[in-house]
Amino acid sequence: MSSRYMNPYLAGFLLGMVLLATIFVTGRGLGASGALKSVVVAAVDGAAPAHAERSAFYSHYVGPGKESPLKAWLVFEVAGVLIGAFLSGLVSDRLMLVTEAGPGISSRARWLFAAAGGALFGIGAQLARGCTSGAALSGMAVLSTAGFVTMLAIFGTGYLVAWFVRGLWLGQKAER
Repeated sequence: MSSRYMNPYLAGFLLGMVLLATIFVTGRGLGASGALKSVVVAAVDGAAPAHAERSAFYSHYVGPGKESPLKAWLVFEVAGVLIGAFLSGLVSDRLMLVTEAGPGISSRARWLFAAAGGALFGIGAQLARGCTSGAALSGMAVLSTAGFVTMLAIFGTGYLVAWFVRGLWLGQKAER
């Protein structure tokens, strides 16, 4: 393991401390999928305010007397994560575009699979009413059965899929 990476045990501990602080300060756990919803609601309200106010879904978030959905704390959380990731890459000299791909898969296919996986994860987060950090991590922190089931499903599915595609990663290389 390169010294440019944080010790995973320390990183896990620090993530737990961030989660604890978030629950203490906001009364809620971490989450990210709600930020995307806030951005979409704000975009729809900006493009078609009359439609947003008449819509059964959007009207819960926009309209007279309601704050902008972009003022939701989750939007600031995700902005902080993006800024923090950028700064982390900058200070550790890892700020570069790298496509990790095994010899059995092209960089283009790797990007397509990553995009498809991300889209499926996003759809799943909306169907499950929470993303991995909201449903699994925060759920487990408060000893929610659903949090443990979510985490088992995430890692179980990841392990199963990894078994089927492991041949693509044998002899892993990085293309720049």
